[in-house]
Amino acid sequence: MSNQVAIDCEHISKSFGDFRAVDDLSFEVRQGEVFALLGPNGAGKSTTLRMILDILKPDSGKIRVLGGPISDETKNRIGYLPEERGLYRLVSVIDMMVYMGQLKGMHAAEARKKAMDLLEHLELGEHARKKVSELSKGMQQKVQFAVTVLHDPALIIIDEPFSGLDPVNTLVIQDLLLDFKKRGHAVVMSTHQMHQVEELADRLLMINRGRQSLYGEVDAVRKQYAQHAVVVEGSGDWAHLPGVTQVQEMHNGRKGTLLYMQDETTPDDLLEAIAHDDSVELRRFELAVPSLNDIFIRVVEGERNHA
Repeated sequence: MSNQVAIDCEHISKSFGDFRAVDDLSFEVRQGEVFALLGPNGAGKSTTLRMILDILKPDSGKIRVLGGPISDETKNRIGYLPEERGLYRLVSVIDMMVYMGQLKGMHAAEARKKAMDLLEHLELGEHARKKVSELSKGMQQKVQFAVTVLHDPALIIIDEPFSGLDPVNTLVIQDLLLDFKKRGHAVVMSTHQMHQVEELADRLLMINRGRQSLYGEVDAVRKQYAQHAVVVEGSGDWAHLPGVTQVQEMHNGRKGTLLYMQDETTPDDLLEAIAHDDSVELRRFELAVPSLNDIFIRVVEGERNHA
């Protein structure tokens, strides 16, 4: 991952009348990473993205994008997929993509070739001459993504990118995003799908009521909320193992048993005890690290209760 900064926000705030949508927010996004922007509805995510894109001006604070204040030249190096999709529905897919590419500074011939290559990759080549209105919702979503990355932007900002996609097409878009990351581009992803964040993102920022709630590497954030417990699958009397204080079956549709440990007991100690106990059969053993979805709920509800 590069340390070169793609987005640098310093103490940005934005109010609409008496409502403080974003409140003293600071963070950075690096080139060569997938960065997740999280938060409940109304948390300030869209306002933050619109300030980065210069659609809205911050009331205070500084924003630098791709090395400096945003400009028309900078905007041509950004690909933006908004939550409110906006395609020209009554023109052909290829003509619309060429037009969009030209708006980003591409020559028509270059835009046409790149558009066809992308459509073929997304298994939409045979639909290039169709009007957008003739495509299914999932196909339109893939076209919207193709428009977003057509000009090979250095910075991609995408809002709910997997909405309306089936699992196969979700993987196709994931692979394209990871390819951009490998080539040193920055990807900012705003989504409510926590499993996508766990699979794709390197770092995250979670905001609630306009302020930072969580910020850092995804794995580090999850470990921060880890319990002093392990998850096991197998058979045997887990409760009699030395160092185990409580045994609890997992819920929420997950398989496994939670073994809570004494403060002085380590996971290695417990694993060694299992290895020397012939009455226990072990098929799975891992640290009890909560999912991002569990952390999201815990943080939002905790801040709501303390409001």
